[in-house]
Order: sequence, then structure tokens, then C-alpha cells
Amino acid sequence: MKTCLIIDDSRVIRKVSRHILESLGFTVEEAENGKEGLDRCMQAMPNVILLDWNMPVMTGIEFITRLRQCDGGDRPKVVFCTTENDVAHIREAISAGADEYVMKPFDHETLQVKLQLVGMA
Repeated sequence: MKTCLIIDDSRVIRKVSRHILESLGFTVEEAENGKEGLDRCMQAMPNVILLDWNMPVMTGIEFITRLRQCDGGDRPKVVFCTTENDVAHIREAISAGADEYVMKPFDHETLQVKLQLVGMA
């Protein structure tokens, strides 16, 4: 079964994302900041990571930079889910190692399309 780690400091976003992902057949884990997310990845690397940009403790960019340097950290598909929508932010995310980018708020169909684009839906 495919696994997804949702890293977002918003409980509401995690809950909505979990509902969508479980309906698509994913097993879901959650983390409320990048450090917690990185710790979970070290325990078991997920297939997909939904990653928020702005979080306390460790931002999304800091997380993905550290993840991609870890052993096996190149495997998960990373989809940034954020309100940051300007070209500079998108370029920075992709340069840091993100596979796709989705704007908040998103719905079931939008997330499913992004997961299809990275080969995970």
C-alpha cells in the first residue's frame, strides 16, 4: 500500500488532506512541522510527502533540503501544498527538490491530478 506523510502545522489541512488521501488508497501519517516530518522519514520513508511551506521549527524548504541529502531521501515524491503562489516560490521549491506544487485551498480532484503527475495516483 502507498504511504503518504502530511507535514503541515494546520490540523484542519492535515485532516482534509488525510481524508482525500485515504479515499485514494493511501496509508497516511502526519507531522506538524519539518523536524517532526524528518524524524518520521528516518523511521520509514514514505512514497509521497505533502509539504507545507511556512511552519514553525523547520520550514518546508529547510525540510526538503535536509530530506534530499539523507540516505533514501531522493525516493519520496514531494508535493508542496502552500499559499505561496508566485513564480519565485515555485522555482525555489522545485530547485530544492519538490516534484510538484499545489495551491491551498485544494480539493480532491486537484490533489489527485497532482499525484497522477508524479506517478502516485
